[in-house]
Amino acid sequence: MKLGLNLSFAVKRWYEPEELVPMISNDFKTKYIQFTWDIVNPWWPVLKRDKIAKKWSKMFKKENIILDGTFAGIAAYTYPQLLASTDDERKIAVDFFKRAIDMTSVMETDTIGTPLGGMTHKDAYDKNRRKEIYKIAIDHIRELAAYAKIKGLKKILIEPTPLFTEFPSTPEESLQLMKDLDGTTDIPIRLLIDWGHALFEPLLKEKADMTLWINTCKKYIDGFHLQQTDGKLDRHWDFTQEGKLAPKLIKDLIERTNAENVVQYVELIFPFEESDEIVYENVKKTMEILTNCLVKGVC
Repeated sequence: MKLGLNLSFAVKRWYEPEELVPMISNDFKTKYIQFTWDIVNPWWPVLKRDKIAKKWSKMFKKENIILDGTFAGIAAYTYPQLLASTDDERKIAVDFFKRAIDMTSVMETDTIGTPLGGMTHKDAYDKNRRKEIYKIAIDHIRELAAYAKIKGLKKILIEPTPLFTEFPSTPEESLQLMKDLDGTTDIPIRLLIDWGHALFEPLLKEKADMTLWINTCKKYIDGFHLQQTDGKLDRHWDFTQEGKLAPKLIKDLIERTNAENVVQYVELIFPFEESDEIVYENVKKTMEILTNCLVKGVC
């Protein structure tokens, strides 16, 4: 089983590649990483942005770390993006994602991932309006896929989220989105399933079940975000805390559903005011726990 690490834990703490990348390699002993746009913002002026982005990718290569792709972080997630109410806002989102594609290409990796965005309450609860925005978003995804191919990317990952004002947010919506896009885009569009989102009970009720998610969407799943959760909120806890997910449960479920070849990216989000020392120790311990069980089979 492949275990990777999203760099979300580093936000507000480690912005120097010379410090963070050796830490990932030597202390967290992680080979596969997913870069977050919270560290380098796609909106920054292009020449300066690309200079910084290249510095990161060069350091990854120096430490023999595999940069699997880049992924939208907390900042990008707060905006309505492709599910906005107005054409102007959606066009801005398309421009933003194109800049993220540009930055990803500069970093010499071939995948970006992101949630699609969020609707207003009014739009989300109006069935006709919801369908209209969905169709518009589909067209924009196709536009982004065409642009991504030109820039040398090979796939785009979409992350389902645990909110009714967003889509996809259920196994069925995720499958429908993939079917609607399948064969109509210049590069493949696939799913990145977050364990905490998939187990979010207030929205999903009896469908808060990772086995159901995998069995429903397996053909299209290209990655997982792994976090500890209680199923009540989108926690993104580390695995020093108790929650619904024991490492052995994760291992058994993944093996039972034959999803061992899909990378599990550990995605931990700490309070900004948490001490750097605690974040470091908890990430290190989390990677030890998960590596021992998921990779080495010692649970």
